This record gives sequence, structure tokens and C-alpha cells, in this order.
Amino acid sequence: MKSLSVVELSKLYSINRQTIYNHINKGILSKNSDNKIDLSEAIRVFGEPSKKQSVKEPVKVDSQNSTENLLLRQQIDMLKNQLEDAKERESFYQNQIETMQRLLEAPKANMTTFIDQKREQNIATDPQKEPELKADELTTPVETENKRIPV
Repeated sequence: MKSLSVVELSKLYSINRQTIYNHINKGILSKNSDNKIDLSEAIRVFGEPSKKQSVKEPVKVDSQNSTENLLLRQQIDMLKNQLEDAKERESFYQNQIETMQRLLEAPKANMTTFIDQKREQNIATDPQKEPELKADELTTPVETENKRIPV
């Protein structure tokens, strides 16, 4: 059962602390190892308490902490809603992508891409041109020599 201090017991039964100490010294009331009196022991000696008060200590409510907790809970709810909206949006876009992929036609085997066509066209129609000589005939084509160093 619950253990009570001498002060708590005196408040519960509305009796003087000295009376409780006298009962303890005479052996009428006993304390346990942590110097508290068991509630059942107090009921045995003093009977049921006339006031039905709770012996619990009053809970201190800090208004600043409660407001902060309220704001944090509101923020958590808002973030949960945003997360749910983002998941719905992601699902919608994923469905859109899948729909568009199904609508795309599969590429044919004999088709070439635009880049491949351009490469073939450049090779066929634009052979490398020789640099043109300028009117002063001082410009000569630059020939690149093999400038490797023999090993």
C-alpha cells in the first residue's frame, strides 16, 4: 500500500504531528524502513480518514510549457498533413508517368534516331574540306606531323 510521511499523515487526518510521534514512540503506530507510515497502519490506528482528500502532491502546470506543447502538437499535425499530401501527389505523378509510358509506342527495329541520321548525313555530304588559300597566298594548310617520341 501507500506509505505516508508524518506531515502527509497529519494533513490527511487533521491531527498534530506531535500526536503521531507520540503514537510511534509508544509503539501504537509503526514506521517502515524508509521512515514512512503505511496507510493501512494509519487506518488501523486512526480509522478511515474523514476527509477524502488525495495525498498526492499538486501537479504544477507551467503555462509556458503547456502553450509550447500545444504549438508543437499543432506543428506536428500540420507536418503530418503535408506529408500525406506529398505522398498523394507522388502517387498521382507516378500514375501519370505509367500512363504516358503505356501510351508511348515501342521503337521499331529498323528506325534510326535523329542523331544517327545526322551523323550519316555529315559523312556523306560534308567530306572534310581543305582550307582555302587567302588572296595573299601566304596561308598554307597546316599539316600535322606525327610528333611521337620514339621509345
